[in-house]
Amino acid sequence: MKRAECGEIAVITGASSGIGREIALILDGIGYETVLVARREDRLEELRARMKNPSRTFVCDLSESSECYRLFEQTAGDNIQVLVNCAGFGAVGYFDETDLSRELEMIDVNVRALHILTKLYLKKFTENDSGYILNVASCAGIMPGGPMMATYYASKAYVYSLTNAISYELKEQGSSVYVGALCPGPVDTEFNDVAKVRFAAKGIDSKKCALYAVMEMFNRKTTIIPTATVKLMCAAQSQVPKGLVLRVASKYQKMKLD
Repeated sequence: MKRAECGEIAVITGASSGIGREIALILDGIGYETVLVARREDRLEELRARMKNPSRTFVCDLSESSECYRLFEQTAGDNIQVLVNCAGFGAVGYFDETDLSRELEMIDVNVRALHILTKLYLKKFTENDSGYILNVASCAGIMPGGPMMATYYASKAYVYSLTNAISYELKEQGSSVYVGALCPGPVDTEFNDVAKVRFAAKGIDSKKCALYAVMEMFNRKTTIIPTATVKLMCAAQSQVPKGLVLRVASKYQKMKLD
């Protein structure tokens, strides 16, 4: 795994828990200084206390676009070499019954914030022809849709599509900058607590997911899928009728509510 050079910094959103927290610890372990971004200051301070290398916290609500710009402005002069867009959440329910304000907040965090930060840091990285951007999507983003989680699946499809397009553009331009998408299946995090559901299938350990993600990021893999089972599922879904995929997805999401 690529070790950081002296003074290289990683910005990690959604660092207060789950995959973001574990990625932050891994990057710290290989020498990166870190900027830990989330809403919960107590969680960030607890994490910062564990870091071996210089670390600072940035408490903000990324559903506010102004906070995305503020994050970039306060780190623009630093030697940022890695951006991990991990902040995000989901909700389960029929589309005509789920809360609109909550869904718009989800779009702001899962899509708008990621888009803004990717754009701003990518410009900085391309100027220096150096840097890594890892966007945390989901295997949901590869599927044709997600009944009972329509907004979440759509938001992750945006992340997956955007990331693939940018990655191709960079390769076409001969750039050394990396952009990739992490597309896990169920992971043992606080995601389901926020969505107020339970996993219908066993989730993988968040530490294992994070370690695989960081390794494949430095291997410059554009689409990162942590387990063989999910890789097979993603490959198989393109070979069966879309209606069947949607039916299975709907059944799976309904099981979370049982």
